[in-house]
Amino acid sequence: MIDILLKYMSDFTLISEDEQRAISESLRIDEYKKGQYLLRQGELPSIKCYFVLMGCVRQFFIDESGKEVTSNFFTEDQAIPIINEKTQDDLSKYSLVCVEDCILVVGDVDSENTMFNKYPQLEIMIRKMMEIKVGEIQEQFGEFIGSSPEERYESVLRKRPELIDRVPQHQLASYLGITPESLSRIKKRIKKNIL
Repeated sequence: MIDILLKYMSDFTLISEDEQRAISESLRIDEYKKGQYLLRQGELPSIKCYFVLMGCVRQFFIDESGKEVTSNFFTEDQAIPIINEKTQDDLSKYSLVCVEDCILVVGDVDSENTMFNKYPQLEIMIRKMMEIKVGEIQEQFGEFIGSSPEERYESVLRKRPELIDRVPQHQLASYLGITPESLSRIKKRIKKNIL
């Protein structure tokens, strides 16, 4: 699994192989059980980011009506940034929970700063990864706003097909902005059109 991180370091930085190995050996890697929360809405985040080596993590929030709204799923090879919008004292506006058993790289502020001071190229890698993630989020948002529920589902089928079998259907429906019943109808229509 460390090979995934080594690949990112090779792709995004000029860090030598020895430095890559030293970085990977000093990283904190934790295992989490299905259903375990990494962060709860309303808590003060103590972790800066996660990187998914194995598993699936759901990001969601409870809206003003008390309804859960799924805003993202993070799977293998994806970073989960935890960004406090205004100050380090802001409470989280969302929750992160493991949909499956997970193995994650855990980055806290203190160790991150130490690593950045020791390996400046690492900060460049993180920045490039964040730029890519922000671009993906902007593209997803633009596509989401301008598409029908069926087009959203078809997009998931094309871009993230693993989610179809990995996450509960009511969570996938929430992610798509529809009801579970609507998702069932869309799936039946698409299946009928394929046959």
